[in-house]
Amino acid sequence: MPMSKSSAQYSQYAQHHPHDHGRAFQRRPAIAAAAAIPLPATDDAYTIVHAGKQVRFGPVVFWIVVGTVVLLGLWSAATATYFAFRDDVLTRLIARQAEMQYAYEDRIAELRAKVDRTTSRQLLDQEQFDQKLDQIMKRQTALESRATALGAMPDVTGSIPRATPQRGDSSQVTPKPSPISDTVIFVAPPDREARLESRARTVAAPPTNQFAKNQGFDSVLVRLTTSLDQVERRQMAALSAVEEGMDSRMRRMRGVVSDLGLNLANLESAVPRTAMGGPFVPVKLTANAGPFEKQLSRINTTRAEMDRLNRTLALVPYRKPVIGEVEFTSGFGVRSDPFLGRPAMHTGLDFRAASGDPVRVTANGKVVSAGWSGGYGRMVEVDHGNGLSTRYGHLSEINVKVGEIVKIGQVVGLVGSTGRSTGPHLHYETRIEGEAVDPQKFLRAGVRLSAG
Repeated sequence: MPMSKSSAQYSQYAQHHPHDHGRAFQRRPAIAAAAAIPLPATDDAYTIVHAGKQVRFGPVVFWIVVGTVVLLGLWSAATATYFAFRDDVLTRLIARQAEMQYAYEDRIAELRAKVDRTTSRQLLDQEQFDQKLDQIMKRQTALESRATALGAMPDVTGSIPRATPQRGDSSQVTPKPSPISDTVIFVAPPDREARLESRARTVAAPPTNQFAKNQGFDSVLVRLTTSLDQVERRQMAALSAVEEGMDSRMRRMRGVVSDLGLNLANLESAVPRTAMGGPFVPVKLTANAGPFEKQLSRINTTRAEMDRLNRTLALVPYRKPVIGEVEFTSGFGVRSDPFLGRPAMHTGLDFRAASGDPVRVTANGKVVSAGWSGGYGRMVEVDHGNGLSTRYGHLSEINVKVGEIVKIGQVVGLVGSTGRSTGPHLHYETRIEGEAVDPQKFLRAGVRLSAG
């Protein structure tokens, strides 16, 4: 099937046909031949000859066919190549995907291990923080219990009850004892109370990282520990002050009894027993008791002894029988008799006072005399036990009766001028085994006790 380009010259001659043999050749006119055979439109046409037939193609169609054939060839080659090398390509792709997957899995495992380490470290830090915080909370609870014990601790004094100090008045801490009374006052001074400070301070800005957060937690714990240390030091100082004060007062109380020449054992035996009882349980400390608990136990023991000694001294008349400034118009001992002008023994003290002023008993006891008694005028005598007694003379009025039990500071009568008296005043006597002794000796002991 040859293909050739056609020309105008070839088209000018009549074609020879096999059936024309034997026929006379006739020349056809040129014009008729030219009219019968059309000329090609262009000189670029392509002719394909196959089995005596000619097929003519234009240049566009020809190149389209050629391009199609080339594309089909390329497609066939690519398809053949794909099928030929498909297994290798797939193997490489799968291997690359597997490599990427393994790399991702390794990275994930690494990150997971890092997260686990971080979580473990955080858990450990949290556990340590919780342990420290738990220790601080336990210590805080212990200090609060100590503060409660300090606040409830009574302050034993030797004065009669006075007006309760106003809250916030720091100048009036503990009433000073007065020789008029030995009533026990249970007042907890404000400075004895140990207060817990604020535990944590507000953090102004949030931490930027875990390290900063841990540092912040540690700082808070350090501040809490420092605050608790300060509270504990103040509590120990307060406890030491209480113990020192009690020891000092105990020494003064025993010294007063000794200076008065009294027998402490006899005085204690004369103390009336009040209604009390219960099983005996010895005082003991736990094995893990600290310095605070030991010192508190010593203070409680000393306080119990002081309470017993106070009940004993409640029978000793070392207080003033009148309230206010003490002014004597006549002392104990030899003096010039106000009526006879001759030397005479004055068996008591004359206190200057106004008529009608209350006269108070100077120790616990029992009224053994209440009425007119010669030169005493109206007189009250109180027996305090163990040979101690007091007398209150020249009264204008008597407020007690014989056999009545009187307490420290109780009014037994009013100042007057009955009996051998030149004017309103109180004649006061103290006696041991019936013998008159100088009342100032007892009053000076009261002043000594009030010094602390």
